[in-house]
Amino acid sequence: MIKSRVLLAGALVLSSVGAAHADTFTVSPALVSDYDFRGITQTAKDPALQVGATYSADSGFYLGGWTSNLNFGPGDPKIELDLTTGFTWGDAKESAAYDAGIVYYTYVSKSDFNYPEVYFGVTKDWFNAKLFYSWDFGGLGQSAYYLSTTGTFPLPSDFALVAHAGYNGGDYWDKNYGNGYVDWSVGVTKAVGKFTVGVSFIDGSDLKDVPGKVFDTKSKVVATISTTLPWGKD
Repeated sequence: MIKSRVLLAGALVLSSVGAAHADTFTVSPALVSDYDFRGITQTAKDPALQVGATYSADSGFYLGGWTSNLNFGPGDPKIELDLTTGFTWGDAKESAAYDAGIVYYTYVSKSDFNYPEVYFGVTKDWFNAKLFYSWDFGGLGQSAYYLSTTGTFPLPSDFALVAHAGYNGGDYWDKNYGNGYVDWSVGVTKAVGKFTVGVSFIDGSDLKDVPGKVFDTKSKVVATISTTLPWGKD
């Protein structure tokens, strides 16, 4: 799912883009030691339980939902629910695969935080780049964009190395923080039976003047375990 910010999710998405389309419905639960969003903790560095569900049609159309617990401080929303629809086409191994769509981020009991974001991405072999844009970031009526680049490199024994760098820019960041910022991460994933486990080092400290623990941007190590249902036969 789009909102799953951990490197593990990036590796899973990249491995499937460009595969042959088929009508499928999948559910992907994950447990993470911290819910990170573009270098910023969304759970005050506490663990999160996250669940995504996606319907993918043979045509390349998909529709999904994703949810996670939050910690934005006292009185703020505790649950996030995102809705996504989009379309994929092409083949990452033959030439390139493409992905375009829209995600609507919603925050239970705090609807004034809700906002939309459109995206377009391209994948070629091990490399993925995706551009996100919102004209109402955080529900504040200010524009923001995010350029994401991710490389996934297979390693022996079902391991993979995943490296990521992203840039956050636009009016929202300029007006509220003085300028945009870079986040980056590097991590390793491993397939273990029906599950994938991962550990990654994530840093968003290029974003200055974010006080307190609630939206901390300092470097951290995030551990993840996830699976995708239904389980197929080995």
